Amino acid sequence: MGIDFEKDRPIYLQLVERICGELVSGARKPGDKLPSVREFALEVGVNTNTVQNVYKQLEQMELTETKRGQGTFITPDSSKISSMREELKEQLVDRFLNNVEMMGFTQDEVLQTIKERSER
Repeated sequence: MGIDFEKDRPIYLQLVERICGELVSGARKPGDKLPSVREFALEVGVNTNTVQNVYKQLEQMELTETKRGQGTFITPDSSKISSMREELKEQLVDRFLNNVEMMGFTQDEVLQTIKERSER
């Protein structure tokens, strides 16, 4: 199968973001077991070393726990997920604001467009 990855960003970061997005959206829940490294590598069409790097990143972010002989699990600590959710939201808003500022839009223009869209 596989995923279409962005060419200008490391694949492992895109996969970390994908799993974080699944946590934020609720597609993955605290305590859920992640696929084995080999299974996930086959699923997304990447090398197993890439997936090992992804799982290592998630563990360093304290979003997963590896239990020897059992696998890798989403942390049961929902406060860690909530914290990551807030951090992700702030990053997205910052990226958005930087982009609109680079384009020369004013804050009022952007707020007006957001207001109009939300009223639809």
